[in-house]
Amino acid sequence: MHRTKLVGLIGAMVMAAACGDDKSITNPVVTPPLPQATVSSATGDIAATVDAFRNLFGASNGATAGEQPGGRREINWDGAGANPFDNQNNFPADFFNTNVKSGAVFTTAGTGFRNDSTDFAEINPTYAAQFNFFSAKKIFAPIGSNQLDQLFQVAGQPTPAVVRGFGIVFSDVDVANKTTIELFAKDGSSLGVFAAPTRSDAGGLSFVGVTFDQAIIARVRITLGTGALGTGVNDVTDGGTADLVVLDNVIYGEPHQAF
Repeated sequence: MHRTKLVGLIGAMVMAAACGDDKSITNPVVTPPLPQATVSSATGDIAATVDAFRNLFGASNGATAGEQPGGRREINWDGAGANPFDNQNNFPADFFNTNVKSGAVFTTAGTGFRNDSTDFAEINPTYAAQFNFFSAKKIFAPIGSNQLDQLFQVAGQPTPAVVRGFGIVFSDVDVANKTTIELFAKDGSSLGVFAAPTRSDAGGLSFVGVTFDQAIIARVRITLGTGALGTGVNDVTDGGTADLVVLDNVIYGEPHQAF
């Protein structure tokens, strides 16, 4: 009788010890919350919202080489230095950190990039009625894909960098929640996905911008609608099956070296 009680007591102690070693119960893994983002967006007459977003960072640093203490950088595709590459499918991915020292490098799974002054009408004549520019008069898109990534570097250097905020002007967003920017930290973790609003007028422009309290954005994935530009590929508003979107001005805080 006493032996039976002793065996039962030992069994209970072993079970208690096993439960005590279960770290999944006593020490649950807690995922830290994402940093707090402030989002700006507009459609239609977006000029005031874009200006307000610019002012969050301060004065433009243009193409000044080297890391600046504050301010912003902006790409509008319209500078004379880009003219030799206009309306071709070979726009240099690192143009805005080598030719023009703005701390931006682009990548895509497609076949290249196109800086266009014809609203992409040379690719497909119907696009002339689809797309518009925010700053006259060039707009931009990857070729063979509807996605591109923007990576940040110290202006004029190959040094990886981070920025505090990023905003972008889109042209002809027709389908909700498909034209987005996804922001990534330097460790590759996502800081969130943010959608551009759909177009509201004949101008067809939309804007979305995101800022954080500190410079933590190392990369941005830009998704343009639901399909890539192409010969015979029409927009959903012109009898096609894809929402075709291109981009204009890109605005971001000064790139600071990522330690």
